[in-house]
Amino acid sequence: MLSLTNRRDRLYALFIWAMALIVAAVPLMMLWDLLYQGVPHISLDFLLHDPIDAGRQGGVRSILISTVWILGVCLVVTLPLGLGCALYLNEFVLPRSRSAHWLGLSLDILSGVPSIIFGLFGYTLFAVYLGMGFSIFSGGLSLACMVLPLFIRTAEQALRACPISYRQAAVALNISHQGFIRQILLPSASDGVAVAIILSTGRALAETAVLIFTAGYVTRLPDSMWDSGRSLSVHIYDLAMNVPGGMDNASATAIVLVALIIVMNSSILFLIKRWKNKIQKT
Repeated sequence: MLSLTNRRDRLYALFIWAMALIVAAVPLMMLWDLLYQGVPHISLDFLLHDPIDAGRQGGVRSILISTVWILGVCLVVTLPLGLGCALYLNEFVLPRSRSAHWLGLSLDILSGVPSIIFGLFGYTLFAVYLGMGFSIFSGGLSLACMVLPLFIRTAEQALRACPISYRQAAVALNISHQGFIRQILLPSASDGVAVAIILSTGRALAETAVLIFTAGYVTRLPDSMWDSGRSLSVHIYDLAMNVPGGMDNASATAIVLVALIIVMNSSILFLIKRWKNKIQKT
């Protein structure tokens, strides 16, 4: 007969497995629903044509291009500023100093601010005060403000995970601080930085509220960064909530968005790995 302790252990294990299966079932159900409704409407024409009849007909070409441009502006701003701030917190201030405390507290507070607040802030600052209007620039810069705290905190933790023995070896070999950061610290933290980029990219691509207030709502193909452009997430929201009969194309657009996220994540991991191998060879 099983002892009482063994029975409790089995019950705990059963409970943990049940919770894990429930958590795994939710995204699988969502994916199945999207595939069931959206796959019949996915085709090459859907990717190569612009929306027609408020999105009920046509495709997502202009929406996809606008999304890529908005994300590009966001990442161009986020990566240097975010990585620079993470390096400052990790390398140039004491962990328990007053500046590190207040900067970290500010980042934590900003991480919890609702996205609609960033949308209003971006509209006031970029669209109105700086005169950018509803444009891809306004949307990308507002997204950068929103994802910067997440990126900085994640990248900072990746940098702090660098073993102390690496620093000791760099000092013993008389490697400069700049050389240590470039040749040792960043390559060792590259996997964590890649996670920070992936998390930031995922949040940016999924955002709706910020872009409604800044990037705009139009479905036409943008001619430049100063034109308004609708993102895939905004397009999904509009089709599902405001366009009768738009659920099928909303599901198809959601599949395109998921595919774009997978492609972006895979590309980021590939580029980070290639850069890491190049640094190690030199």
